[in-house]
Amino acid sequence: DRGAGLSGGELRRLALARAFLRDASLVVLDEPTAGLDPENERLVGEALERLAAGRTVLVISHREATVRRAGRVAVLAGGGLDRIVSPTEFLAAGEGAV
Repeated sequence: DRGAGLSGGELRRLALARAFLRDASLVVLDEPTAGLDPENERLVGEALERLAAGRTVLVISHREATVRRAGRVAVLAGGGLDRIVSPTEFLAAGEGAV
């Protein structure tokens, strides 16, 4: 049934698990928690933290909860990299439209 009986959050977690099972050293995730309710967002975030161990994970996100989980935040401006800061610095400065 190709996941017809699964919720959006379950499908998202399954897709993330498949991505990490490929054992790539670099994983790029574009808005991995988009469209999820708060509980599934929390579960996906926790799974990402566990699965990211030993890998470089680039997460593109506009969600504050996702930014808070990051090790570093790359700030883009003018079509390029402006600076790299901690999540705390990023949020304290009121950066972007998080």
